[in-house]
Amino acid sequence: MQFTSGIVEQAVEALSSFPGIGKRTALRLVMYLLKRPEMEVAHLADSILQLKTELQLCEICYNVSDAVLCNVCKNPNRTEEVICVVEDFSDLMAIEATAQFKGKYHVLGGLLSPMDGVGPDDLTIGKLIERLDNSNTKEVLMALSANVEGDTTMFYLAKKLQSRPLIITCIARGISVGGEIEYADEITLGRSIAQRTEYVV
Repeated sequence: MQFTSGIVEQAVEALSSFPGIGKRTALRLVMYLLKRPEMEVAHLADSILQLKTELQLCEICYNVSDAVLCNVCKNPNRTEEVICVVEDFSDLMAIEATAQFKGKYHVLGGLLSPMDGVGPDDLTIGKLIERLDNSNTKEVLMALSANVEGDTTMFYLAKKLQSRPLIITCIARGISVGGEIEYADEITLGRSIAQRTEYVV
């Protein structure tokens, strides 16, 4: 791709470094930004900069936050009897979008992956255990990805917590609503059968 402007080329290179954005899409975004008012572009640049300069991690659950405590931890209407353990804050936001969970969260900051050199000390597992030892939590709900790393992390956490008076649960895994059985992969279908529940009329 040939550029007549070094500034445009630099902007395209920067935008194309984002996941899922190729050079052509980056160029379209640059052309769009060139047509927008200067104040609008400045606001966008400032918003991106604030992600690195002003955003912090909640000192209780390690969710991203604008303050020392995130909005979930500050909310007096949320119960601490159930703590939902998630890999990252994007998973937390996905669960929040369902409006089905009224407890609190703990963000691990990743999953155990010995192959990639990610061990328990690289995550907030120690902080979770410390938190559980100093709270009235009755249930730990593990909402982790259905992959090898997620299963490894759940197994590790369950072993670490088994001596405590806690109920350890995990989210159900199976066929999605609207999904057709013939198109489901074997692992998902197998888990759907193994984790079947009673059908109540």
